[in-house]
Amino acid sequence: CDWSSDVCSSDLFFFAFTFFVVVLSWLIPLIAILIKLDSKGPVFFVQRRNGLKNKPFGCIKFRTMVVNQEADTKQATKGDARITSVGKFLRKSSIDELPQFINVLKGDMSLIGPRPHPIKLNEKFAVHIHNLMARHYVKPGITGLAQCMGYRGETKDLADMENRVRLDRYYIEHWSFWLDIKIVFLTVVSLLRG
Repeated sequence: CDWSSDVCSSDLFFFAFTFFVVVLSWLIPLIAILIKLDSKGPVFFVQRRNGLKNKPFGCIKFRTMVVNQEADTKQATKGDARITSVGKFLRKSSIDELPQFINVLKGDMSLIGPRPHPIKLNEKFAVHIHNLMARHYVKPGITGLAQCMGYRGETKDLADMENRVRLDRYYIEHWSFWLDIKIVFLTVVSLLRG
């Protein structure tokens, strides 16, 4: 399938729906209980991020921090005091990203594609990186080439973002079914290695 294919979209929707019913239907309530026992606040954290054609959408994650005013403007860092005990586990295992299957079902995201950045992060780096916004020619993904190659989590400096954007653009320009399969495999390996 290609980016515009209705068959591809229906296959992704079917996979996301099946995963939601088989796994997330029981996992979300379980994680919700753990989050509520660990700290006060909502179960989900919904952050405005740039999506397809740079259109903002609400990216859904499990809440991994105490409720704070800097959540939309300050990136999480290693040893961040805002991260809860349960949040540390959710982040390390990437379970905090699983609610984004809801975004896939809503049509805001795909399973594979450039990871969506918080709007403030995009604005910060767009003035320094030529064609950063080209990564929004496709839907953002739950996982992507940049993430499975090690560029996930905190973006500490310009070089981190430049490498992420370079890999995202490579993915868009060289997309194939087998590249998606490779990304899924590398993502699983990355998760198993922690």
